[in-house]
Parts: sequence; structure tokens; C-alpha cells
Amino acid sequence: MVRLSSIEGPGDLAGLGPEDLQDLAGQIREFLVEQVSRTGGHLGPNLGVVELTIALHRVFASPVDRIVFDTGHQAYVHKLLTGRHDFSGLRQAGGLSGYPSRSESEHDIVENSHASTALSWADGIARAHQLRGEDHRHAVAVIGDGALTGGMAWEALNNIAAGPERRLVIVVNDNGRSYAPTIGGLAHHLHTLRTTRGYERFLDWGKGVLQRRGAPGRLAYEALHGMKKGLKDVVAPQGMFEDLGIKYLGPVDGHDITEVEHTLRRARDYGGPVIVHVITRKGKGYAPAENDTADHFHGVGVIDPETGAPLASSGTGWTSVFADAMVELADERPEVVGITAAMMIPVGLHRFHAKHPERVIDVGIAEQHAATSAAGMAFAGLHPVVAIYATFLNRAFDQVLMDCALHRAGVTFVLDRAGVTGDDGASHNGMWDLTMLAMVPGLRLAAPRDGATLREELFEAAAIGDGPTVVRFPKGAVPEDLPAIETLGTPGQPGAVDVLFRHGSPDVLLVAVGAMAGTALDVAARLGDQGIGVTVVDPRWTLPVPDAVLELAAGFRLVVVVEDNLVRGGVGSVVRELLAVRHCPVPVATFGIPTEFLDHAGRAAVLERIGLTGQEISRAVIENVTRIADEVSASRSPAG
Repeated sequence: MVRLSSIEGPGDLAGLGPEDLQDLAGQIREFLVEQVSRTGGHLGPNLGVVELTIALHRVFASPVDRIVFDTGHQAYVHKLLTGRHDFSGLRQAGGLSGYPSRSESEHDIVENSHASTALSWADGIARAHQLRGEDHRHAVAVIGDGALTGGMAWEALNNIAAGPERRLVIVVNDNGRSYAPTIGGLAHHLHTLRTTRGYERFLDWGKGVLQRRGAPGRLAYEALHGMKKGLKDVVAPQGMFEDLGIKYLGPVDGHDITEVEHTLRRARDYGGPVIVHVITRKGKGYAPAENDTADHFHGVGVIDPETGAPLASSGTGWTSVFADAMVELADERPEVVGITAAMMIPVGLHRFHAKHPERVIDVGIAEQHAATSAAGMAFAGLHPVVAIYATFLNRAFDQVLMDCALHRAGVTFVLDRAGVTGDDGASHNGMWDLTMLAMVPGLRLAAPRDGATLREELFEAAAIGDGPTVVRFPKGAVPEDLPAIETLGTPGQPGAVDVLFRHGSPDVLLVAVGAMAGTALDVAARLGDQGIGVTVVDPRWTLPVPDAVLELAAGFRLVVVVEDNLVRGGVGSVVRELLAVRHCPVPVATFGIPTEFLDHAGRAAVLERIGLTGQEISRAVIENVTRIADEVSASRSPAG
């Protein structure tokens, strides 16, 4: 019997028979449940691709052949088959990434975990193979049916079809879901394909029966075969793909290794672009995942491997607070609609959908379309709330700028997972949005510091109809509410500023952006212990920077801005520029995220590494205050 621990690379799969392969698939599932239940991670997607991944590595010779996994959250099996068996530190500092990683293996290619990109990667790789005369190499893209809802995937298909001699295989891993069930016209088309699998069997039957009937039978079979395209359109309408010029094979049972291998070999030997349509079940082989109708354990925390029940509670999360607030908002304002990009539950629109299903739209993995469609809805009298992860707003920046802002559309974007998210690695940190959005004319952005201000600012955003608004918050548990001791300006209106702490002389004005308020108060306490006067303010509506912040800054010796966004181009940079325009000489110290991609680790570990902790910030502020004091003293001395 083969043991999983003996598989050090794809070559070790070559001599295995059908029984060995089935046994190996069982061992992999046991390993995944045992290991991922300890660390958390993407369990359901990987349980669903065990046989498919085994077949891929038996048919294609990675890394000579390049296998690209779209999104990459289904690559745990690939990691195991390429010799990575230590999952003890999965998604933790120093451990395996939850996605493919070039630093881990020559078998990994794409680290970007944004969906719908694999076909473009594979197209580029196949073109390079062709131009370099490397006709022995194949490019293989594994993409889910959910990711095929993204427009970029169809741009790639259009270009792939233009190269009929390029050796490119597209494996559509069709489980009827992205995170949630796949929606839209493509979903209906794939459903038709996966439920009409009789075409190939019918043609095989016709060949066997009719050709035994002598000359008339052979003529009938040839006529039948000549009507192949029309027959397919009736029995299994895959013409959508073949009309593009891409050969279609399938549907194939993705849990039958022999059948998948046979089809992949046909695709490999075809000599041009081929789509292999594979039907799989997310969470396959693990009853708690199979029975979970919400997402089949798409992503889990630490769980009991026997029952699938979570072993620890992380407290009330930001997303849950938003979910409840959206229901309240929708009940109060009938013009409010919700838009999600295939992430109904993760972004917290599921409770709104449960109560008002007709007012929540899932556009699939199509953030660009979501933003522009929202602009159209706003023009027609609605107020859309587009809820997405902060990192995915990157994909729709042009639409926010040119469709929403230019047209002064009353659209609210709610950015979940803003700032450092940590575990999911570089491409999932929501660290770009403040820098990008700071340049958008007419856009207003709120960064709530706690659950109470999240609800308040969401309601305030929905009342703004003359331009886009943004509400951003991080991943994780919501802190206890941090009440203001004073409000500068009109409470409940953009431009109002909350004062959270004031002690001593006006030495340091500490501007806390959103969820960094708790860290800012920690810094204030440490500065107070050193005899430094400090005032902490929360701008609430961070962009544009309220005049009250700038007016207040003029009376302090140092302004400090703490934000969970890039230091470059963030709120601190804007404050510095605006003070310079006002000819206010007060220096500004900014603390945020450096301009680099951050390796995967827990949020706290990442914040500590980049110096966004109370201890590190206070140390740097004290050095600044001391330097300023020395400069002032020197300027007043006779020698000065």
C-alpha cells in the first residue's frame, strides 16, 4: 500500500494502480481534515479536488508543464503531491502559505489569490512556449465555475481561442459554487451541461450499434456523426465554448480518477486549446463539510475534526455588526439595495438577503461590473451598498473613479478586511484603499473605530446621494466601544471629529484612523507616562480630512497619524500636504504599512513586525518630541 508520506513529487504517482490511487485519495482527505482542523484554512475546496489533482499530476509533467490554479485556495492537495507535508504552521509565520508560493516550490507559479486570472496567466505561458519553440510543454489552468463569472476570464478565453496551435488545457472545476452557489447565465449553462451527460454515451452507443448493421448502418452513423455539432446543441449545449474555437471535453466525474485521467490525456494530446469540464463536490468525503449548506466549509477556523464544530469563539466580528446594521438600514430605507461579488456570507449581506431577497444582487466574481451597475442603480433612484473585501476594490478602481465619482453617483462601498488581514497573505491584505481613494474627487470615506460608529457611519453614508461613499473596517473581533469625550463640529455629519482623549499640554495631536483608535489610546497612555501632553482624535469621516483636524493641528508641536494603510499616499500624507498648503509649520509623523508585500502570518504578528504597535509607535513619537524640543532649545540659545 502506498503511503502519503512517501510521495515526494509527482513522479512518485506514476507506477500506482487504481486501488493505490483510491487509497491515496482517502489518505489525503484524512490528512486535510486532521491538519486543517488544527490551524484553520480552506478545507472544503481542497476536499473537492483530491482526485482531480492526482490525475493532473499523473498526466502532466510539472514543472515542465505549468499548472496554474485560479485563486489558489484549492492547492493544498497540490502541495502534498509536490512534497510539502508539514502543515503544522499552515498560514502562520514561517509555515506554508495557504496559496501557491514560488518560495516554497518550483511547482508553484501564481501567488495572487484574486480570482479569474489563471486563464490569462496560462495564455501568456502558452504563448511564450510557442515563441520559444518549446512545443513539448503544456500550460494548464485549473479554474472554478465561480471564477468563470469574472470578466477577465472571458477576455482570456477570447484570446486563447485565437491561438489554435497553442498547447493549453483549461480544467473547469465545476462544483456549482464560488464561495456560495454560482449565479448567472454561465451557471445555468454549466448546469445544463452537467445534467445532460448522455451525449457521449449516446454517440458511443450509436457507433457500436449502427456499424454492426452493415453498409446502411455505417451510412447512418456517418450522418449522425456529421450532425455532431447540432446534436450537441440539443443534447448537451456546449456550443458556447466550441463556437469560440476551443475544443470541449466532458462533463467528467471529477472523483473518478481513471475517467479524469483519460479525458486529460485526450486534452493533452489534442495539440490546441481544450476545455475539460470536471464535475466535483466541494467538501467531498467529510460529512460535516458535505452537510454544510452555507459554504461546505469553504474556510474554517480551528474545529473539532469529528464534528466540524468550531473550538473557539473569536467574539462578535466587524462583519456581523455590519450585517445587523444593514438589515436595520434596509428596513428604514426602501431604496437601499445590496450588491455582492459572490461573497454573500463573508461580507455580511446574508441577513439582508434573508429578509429582503429581491433587494440583494450577487453579480458573481465581477467587481468592475458591480461598481458600474451600482452607478446605474443610483442614477435610477436607488442607493446601492456594494460590500466587498478591501483588497478586491483594487479591481474596480477605474469604475469607482470614472463611473461613480465622475457621475456623482450615490453609491456606498463597504470594505471588509481593510488593513492587515494576515493569514491569507500578500494579496489579501486590504492595505491599498486609502491611498487609491484619496485621489478620487468628491469621494467621502469613513473609518469606524468600533461597532457603534460602524452603524452610525453606515447610516450617514446611505444619506449621501451626491457622490460615492466608503465605509472600511478590518477583519476580526470588534473592540469595546470607545466613546468620545467631545465632538468638534456637528455630530452625525461628515466633518465632525471625535475627541477620544486629552491630557496635559498640547504637545502631540494623535490622529487615529478607524480601528487603530485602540492602538492610538495605548500610545497616548505611554506618552503620558513620559510627561508628554497628548490629545487623541478620530476624524470619523477620514477623507476628505476634516477642517477641524487641520485647525486643531496648528496648536500642537507634533501631529501623529496612525493608520492601517500604506504610509505612502495615505491619510498621514494628505494631512501633511494640507497643512503645508495652509502654511502651518507643525511637523507630521506618519505610522502605517510600508510599501511592500507582507508575508502571511497572524494579524498581530504582522502588526508587530511592521512596527504598528503601541510600544513601537510611542518610542518613535518620544524620539520625535525630544528632537523637536532640542531644536527649539537650540534656536533660542544665544549661540543659535
